[in-house]
Amino acid sequence: MHAMQYEITLPADYDMGVIRHRVATRGHLLDDFPGLGLKAYLIRERADGAPVNQYAPFYLWAAPEGMNAFLWGPGFQGIVDDFGRPEVRHWTGAAYGDGPAAGSAPRYAVRRRVPIGAGEPPAEAVGRALAAHERLVAADGVVAAAVAVDPRHWELVAFSLWADAAPEGAGDVFRVLHVSQPHRGELRRGRHW
Repeated sequence: MHAMQYEITLPADYDMGVIRHRVATRGHLLDDFPGLGLKAYLIRERADGAPVNQYAPFYLWAAPEGMNAFLWGPGFQGIVDDFGRPEVRHWTGAAYGDGPAAGSAPRYAVRRRVPIGAGEPPAEAVGRALAAHERLVAADGVVAAAVAVDPRHWELVAFSLWADAAPEGAGDVFRVLHVSQPHRGELRRGRHW
């Protein structure tokens, strides 16, 4: 599994209805994309108390070929054409799991990025993240959760989808507009080594 996200930060007075319309009319195009475990179409809005207006889709790829086909194909080029080329963060998967609300449509997502300090053994940091993941994936309201690592910048990312309200203080909270999940069943459950 590979996790991937790009963020498109928009002006404070941007009409987020434009993004909602974009997702409503184009989101289904990835509903059968090869290699895509899931894509959560995420937004944050200043009107809801977020620090920025932002479109920030989050992807879990079941196969790297799918990620490559997306990045080098017309899907990502549409983002580049409309908003410019964003920085694409990506992480190597460490764990994935379906939660108790796995059959529900998620309404919210939480992303928490945590740096791994220079003096901290990576295995210990990942071990703590996996223990937290196991507790999280069992929590009421969780649709799915993943943990991944960027070994270039030594950063962990914990991502979770929630059927109802996301817990306070858990990380950056996004509203989910749509989820494409053609190969979610192919995302390996549990620890990835």
